[in-house]
Amino acid sequence: MIERRILGIDPGTASIGFAVIDQRGTTLTPIWYDCLRTSPREALPARLMQIAAAVRDIIAQLAPVEAAMEDLFFGANAQAALSVGQARGVCSLVCAEAGLTVADYSPSVVKQAVTGYGRADKAQVQRMVQQILGMTDIPRPDHAADAFAVAIAHAGSLRIPASPVARRVRS
Repeated sequence: MIERRILGIDPGTASIGFAVIDQRGTTLTPIWYDCLRTSPREALPARLMQIAAAVRDIIAQLAPVEAAMEDLFFGANAQAALSVGQARGVCSLVCAEAGLTVADYSPSVVKQAVTGYGRADKAQVQRMVQQILGMTDIPRPDHAADAFAVAIAHAGSLRIPASPVARRVRS
């Protein structure tokens, strides 16, 4: 049976969502989630240091073996996209330093994996995260639910080896 602990990250500079799930076979279990908020009054380097420290703490405390992160969505604000890209880079670096592989997923791939529809709205994704993980409530804030969705997408993308019986049938 496959056992993995996956860190999901919804990157940002003002709010960054984190979630950790365990995967045992096809069963996904929520372990922890949170959202880090940084102050827009602080300089970007200080905010990036807070993000790096948070990722280091999560890895040290919860020991994920893999990480998954949502790709950057380019909106109309190029400056915001650049700072989010820097936050993604910090998260990737800290994960790599800890020996974790980092997989990137586009928002549409995450939505497809969680809801079956690549253009699902935020509420649909949140309800499916709640259902897939067997949670009594939708994880809040939204960034935490998004981090769970990325981790779920990653878990679904992992190949589960066929059972010995299935291999014999195919031979």
